[in-house]
Amino acid sequence: MKHIGFLSFGHWTPSSQSQTRSAADALLQSIDLAVAAEELGADGAYFRVHHFARQLASPFPLLAAVGAKTSRIEIGTAVIDMRYENPLYMAEDAGAADLISGSRLQLGLSRGSPEQVIDGWRYFGYQPAEGETDADMGRRHTEVFLDVLRGQGFAQPNPRPMFPNPPGLLRLEPHSSGLRDRIWWGAGSNATAIWAAKLGMNLQSSTLKNNETGEPFHIQQAAQIRAYRSAWKEAGHGREPRVSVSRSIVAIMDDRDRTYFGRGGEDDDQIGFIDPQTQAIFGRGYAAELGVLIEQLMKDEAISEADTLLLTVPNQLGVAYNVHVIESILTHVAPALGWR
Repeated sequence: MKHIGFLSFGHWTPSSQSQTRSAADALLQSIDLAVAAEELGADGAYFRVHHFARQLASPFPLLAAVGAKTSRIEIGTAVIDMRYENPLYMAEDAGAADLISGSRLQLGLSRGSPEQVIDGWRYFGYQPAEGETDADMGRRHTEVFLDVLRGQGFAQPNPRPMFPNPPGLLRLEPHSSGLRDRIWWGAGSNATAIWAAKLGMNLQSSTLKNNETGEPFHIQQAAQIRAYRSAWKEAGHGREPRVSVSRSIVAIMDDRDRTYFGRGGEDDDQIGFIDPQTQAIFGRGYAAELGVLIEQLMKDEAISEADTLLLTVPNQLGVAYNVHVIESILTHVAPALGWR
């Protein structure tokens, strides 16, 4: 049994080729797709966060709106770049969105990936401390965020407050109990997956990771997941962790699918550099007729290791088509593979 959700990057462009031509389109269609996905029986609606780009950016208004329009589906991010975040203000926003949704938030965080502008976090008022890298800063912001989510008081109350205070040190409000256990880390390496396990975060692994062994992507990703689970067990946390992987998967079911994806998926992994020092491996996508697709997916070791699968959707093709893509996976692919 797997949790199956969708992941949208929320791209938009004014091009006549796109069904998503403005930021308003991207946001409103994201809400509509989440509502439709819940009706189909999908388990999650997840959104990517990119700054300085024609994509989804500030996540919490969208998450709160989706939470108000749905009743069951998990609502999450994959991922929020913590180099850009004020962790205390973020904790307030996250607490509010989680309460609106009835405790369905699943927040994926990361130290970030290359962005549209150079050192974009500087424009948001953040810079690494002396001796830190920007990645260190992102992880430091994350640790502060995790700490305040525990809901323990830390701020000295004013002896003459405008409104009466409860006794003791004050915490951030609104506080949503249980959200701390629903925080995920988007790990690009085995080392950061282990770090996330030690801190008690769930694991999100996407279609990109450091090329640490030269093996095919899905094999490296499966090894990363096993290293994470081992570190979690060693840390002695009192609950079972969750692990997600994301994939572009399209079942070729009709002429629309053949028009858009009939040439197949990205049949091979790709090697590139996410910065001058780090070689990365980018996992393949899947697009094939049903029988072939099922055979291909059976061989993906990382999907087998994970308990949650996030389907990256081509959001600019419109809500109706993306509902069809998700429904094809839930109805035909998932049962054949024993995911449902």
